[in-house]
Amino acid sequence: MKASRNSERGAALVLALVVLLVLILGGLAVMRSMNTALTTSGNLAFRRDLVNQAEQAVAKAVASTFPKGSAAIGNAILNVNYSPVTLATNDQGIPLALVDDSVFATVGVASNDLTGATSDVKIRYVIERLCNVPTALASATNCIVFERPPTGGSAHLSNNAEPEVQPVFRVSARVLGPRNTKVFIQNTFTKPEV
Repeated sequence: MKASRNSERGAALVLALVVLLVLILGGLAVMRSMNTALTTSGNLAFRRDLVNQAEQAVAKAVASTFPKGSAAIGNAILNVNYSPVTLATNDQGIPLALVDDSVFATVGVASNDLTGATSDVKIRYVIERLCNVPTALASATNCIVFERPPTGGSAHLSNNAEPEVQPVFRVSARVLGPRNTKVFIQNTFTKPEV
Protein backbone atom coordinates (compact mmCIF):
# COMPACT_ATOMS: atom_id res chain seq x y z
CA MET A 1 0.00 0.00 0.00
CA LYS A 2 2.78 2.35 0.67
CA ALA A 3 4.02 2.22 -2.94
CA SER A 4 0.62 3.14 -4.45
CA ARG A 5 0.28 6.20 -2.18
CA ASN A 6 3.52 7.67 -3.44
CA SER A 7 2.44 7.36 -7.09
CA GLU A 8 -0.91 9.15 -6.46
CA ARG A 9 0.45 12.30 -4.76
CA GLY A 10 1.70 14.02 -7.96
CA ALA A 11 -1.41 13.25 -10.04
CA ALA A 12 -3.73 15.30 -7.79
CA LEU A 13 -1.39 18.27 -7.89
CA VAL A 14 -1.15 18.21 -11.71
CA LEU A 15 -4.95 17.92 -12.00
CA ALA A 16 -5.44 20.89 -9.61
CA LEU A 17 -2.98 23.00 -11.63
CA VAL A 18 -4.78 22.18 -14.91
CA VAL A 19 -8.17 23.13 -13.42
CA LEU A 20 -6.67 26.35 -12.01
CA LEU A 21 -5.20 27.22 -15.43
CA VAL A 22 -8.58 26.65 -17.14
CA LEU A 23 -10.31 28.91 -14.58
CA ILE A 24 -7.72 31.67 -15.07
CA LEU A 25 -8.09 31.50 -18.86
CA GLY A 26 -11.87 31.62 -18.53
CA GLY A 27 -11.63 34.67 -16.26
CA LEU A 28 -9.33 36.43 -18.74
CA ALA A 29 -11.75 35.70 -21.58
CA VAL A 30 -14.66 37.18 -19.60
CA MET A 31 -12.62 40.29 -18.74
CA ARG A 32 -11.60 40.74 -22.36
CA SER A 33 -15.17 40.42 -23.65
CA MET A 34 -16.38 42.92 -21.05
CA ASN A 35 -13.68 45.41 -22.08
CA THR A 36 -14.63 44.98 -25.74
CA ALA A 37 -18.31 45.50 -24.92
CA LEU A 38 -17.53 48.62 -22.89
CA THR A 39 -15.33 50.02 -25.65
CA THR A 40 -18.01 49.35 -28.26
CA SER A 41 -20.75 50.93 -26.18
CA GLY A 42 -18.47 53.90 -25.47
CA ASN A 43 -17.85 54.40 -29.20
CA LEU A 44 -21.58 54.17 -29.89
CA ALA A 45 -22.21 56.80 -27.24
CA PHE A 46 -19.59 59.07 -28.85
CA ARG A 47 -21.17 58.58 -32.26
CA ARG A 48 -24.67 59.33 -30.97
CA ASP A 49 -23.44 62.49 -29.29
CA LEU A 50 -21.68 63.60 -32.48
CA VAL A 51 -24.86 63.03 -34.51
CA ASN A 52 -26.71 65.27 -32.07
CA GLN A 53 -24.02 67.95 -32.35
CA ALA A 54 -24.16 67.75 -36.16
CA GLU A 55 -27.65 69.22 -36.00
CA GLN A 56 -25.93 72.60 -35.51
CA ALA A 57 -24.85 72.45 -39.16
CA VAL A 58 -28.40 71.69 -40.29
CA ALA A 59 -29.77 74.63 -38.30
CA LYS A 60 -27.12 76.96 -39.73
CA ALA A 61 -27.81 75.76 -43.28
CA VAL A 62 -31.56 76.28 -42.98
CA ALA A 63 -30.97 79.78 -41.60
CA SER A 64 -28.57 80.66 -44.44
CA THR A 65 -29.72 82.77 -47.34
CA PHE A 66 -29.13 81.47 -50.84
CA PRO A 67 -29.14 83.23 -54.16
CA LYS A 68 -32.54 83.27 -55.84
CA GLY A 69 -33.73 83.61 -59.40
CA SER A 70 -31.07 84.82 -61.82
CA ALA A 71 -28.53 85.12 -59.00
CA ALA A 72 -28.67 81.32 -58.58
CA ILE A 73 -26.72 80.92 -61.80
CA GLY A 74 -23.02 80.55 -61.29
CA ASN A 75 -20.44 79.09 -59.01
CA ALA A 76 -20.30 78.02 -55.44
CA ILE A 77 -20.65 80.67 -52.76
CA LEU A 78 -17.77 80.00 -50.41
CA ASN A 79 -18.89 82.15 -47.48
CA VAL A 80 -21.90 79.86 -46.86
CA ASN A 81 -20.39 76.56 -48.15
CA TYR A 82 -23.00 76.55 -50.93
CA SER A 83 -23.00 74.76 -54.28
CA PRO A 84 -25.71 75.49 -56.88
CA VAL A 85 -25.38 71.94 -58.25
CA THR A 86 -25.20 68.48 -56.73
CA LEU A 87 -21.66 67.66 -55.59
CA ALA A 88 -19.78 64.51 -56.57
CA THR A 89 -20.07 61.77 -53.95
CA ASN A 90 -18.27 58.59 -52.97
CA ASP A 91 -19.88 55.13 -52.95
CA GLN A 92 -21.61 55.85 -49.63
CA GLY A 93 -23.21 59.06 -50.93
CA ILE A 94 -20.93 61.36 -48.93
CA PRO A 95 -19.89 64.47 -50.87
CA LEU A 96 -16.20 64.34 -51.77
CA ALA A 97 -15.90 67.87 -50.40
CA LEU A 98 -16.27 66.41 -46.89
CA VAL A 99 -13.73 63.68 -47.54
CA ASP A 100 -11.00 65.69 -49.30
CA ASP A 101 -9.93 69.16 -48.12
CA SER A 102 -8.76 70.22 -51.58
CA VAL A 103 -12.23 69.51 -53.01
CA PHE A 104 -13.82 71.33 -50.07
CA ALA A 105 -11.82 74.46 -50.95
CA THR A 106 -13.86 74.74 -54.17
CA VAL A 107 -17.15 74.82 -52.25
CA GLY A 108 -16.46 76.38 -48.86
CA VAL A 109 -13.93 77.74 -46.43
CA ALA A 110 -12.56 76.13 -43.28
CA SER A 111 -13.37 79.23 -41.23
CA ASN A 112 -17.05 78.23 -41.57
CA ASP A 113 -16.38 75.04 -39.59
CA LEU A 114 -18.35 74.89 -36.37
CA THR A 115 -17.04 73.88 -32.95
CA GLY A 116 -19.08 71.35 -31.03
CA ALA A 117 -19.89 71.23 -27.34
CA THR A 118 -16.18 70.69 -26.61
CA SER A 119 -13.16 72.09 -28.39
CA ASP A 120 -12.16 68.68 -29.77
CA VAL A 121 -15.36 68.39 -31.84
CA LYS A 122 -15.20 69.98 -35.31
CA ILE A 123 -18.20 70.18 -37.65
CA ARG A 124 -17.75 70.82 -41.38
CA TYR A 125 -20.75 71.11 -43.67
CA VAL A 126 -21.71 71.78 -47.28
CA ILE A 127 -25.04 72.89 -48.72
CA GLU A 128 -26.06 71.66 -52.17
CA ARG A 129 -28.92 72.69 -54.40
CA LEU A 130 -29.91 69.33 -55.86
CA CYS A 131 -29.79 70.39 -59.50
CA ASN A 132 -27.69 69.06 -62.35
CA VAL A 133 -27.18 72.53 -63.89
CA PRO A 134 -26.99 75.90 -62.12
CA THR A 135 -30.06 77.35 -63.82
CA ALA A 136 -31.96 80.46 -62.84
CA LEU A 137 -35.07 78.72 -61.55
CA ALA A 138 -35.58 75.17 -60.45
CA SER A 139 -37.72 72.95 -62.62
CA ALA A 140 -38.64 69.30 -62.48
CA THR A 141 -36.42 68.63 -65.51
CA ASN A 142 -33.15 69.87 -64.02
CA CYS A 143 -33.59 69.67 -60.24
CA ILE A 144 -34.98 67.49 -57.54
CA VAL A 145 -37.98 69.53 -56.53
CA PHE A 146 -40.68 69.50 -53.91
CA GLU A 147 -44.09 69.99 -55.43
CA ARG A 148 -47.34 70.24 -53.55
CA PRO A 149 -50.23 68.94 -55.57
CA PRO A 150 -53.22 71.27 -55.61
CA THR A 151 -55.66 70.12 -52.99
CA GLY A 152 -58.67 72.24 -53.87
CA GLY A 153 -60.73 74.23 -51.44
CA SER A 154 -59.14 77.19 -49.72
CA ALA A 155 -55.66 75.75 -50.26
CA HIS A 156 -56.18 75.74 -54.05
CA LEU A 157 -54.67 78.62 -55.98
CA SER A 158 -57.45 80.99 -56.96
CA ASN A 159 -56.10 81.65 -60.46
CA ASN A 160 -55.57 77.94 -61.24
CA ALA A 161 -51.84 78.59 -61.64
CA GLU A 162 -49.40 75.79 -61.18
CA PRO A 163 -48.10 75.49 -57.62
CA GLU A 164 -44.65 76.86 -56.95
CA VAL A 165 -41.75 74.49 -57.61
CA GLN A 166 -39.24 74.53 -54.78
CA PRO A 167 -35.74 73.09 -55.20
CA VAL A 168 -34.52 70.64 -52.62
CA PHE A 169 -31.36 71.60 -50.75
CA ARG A 170 -29.20 69.01 -49.01
CA VAL A 171 -26.91 69.76 -46.12
CA SER A 172 -24.18 67.20 -45.48
CA ALA A 173 -22.01 67.41 -42.39
CA ARG A 174 -18.86 65.68 -41.19
CA VAL A 175 -18.20 65.68 -37.47
CA LEU A 176 -14.77 64.82 -36.08
CA GLY A 177 -14.78 63.94 -32.43
CA PRO A 178 -12.70 62.40 -29.68
CA ARG A 179 -10.76 59.22 -30.42
CA ASN A 180 -10.78 60.22 -34.11
CA THR A 181 -14.48 59.33 -34.32
CA LYS A 182 -16.06 60.45 -37.61
CA VAL A 183 -19.77 60.87 -38.21
CA PHE A 184 -21.50 61.95 -41.41
CA ILE A 185 -25.11 63.13 -41.60
CA GLN A 186 -27.32 64.42 -44.38
CA ASN A 187 -30.61 66.28 -44.27
CA THR A 188 -32.79 67.88 -46.93
CA PHE A 189 -35.01 70.95 -46.86
CA THR A 190 -36.73 73.31 -49.27
CA LYS A 191 -36.88 77.06 -49.61
CA PRO A 192 -38.82 79.14 -52.10
CA GLU A 193 -36.68 80.57 -54.89
CA VAL A 194 -38.64 83.70 -55.69
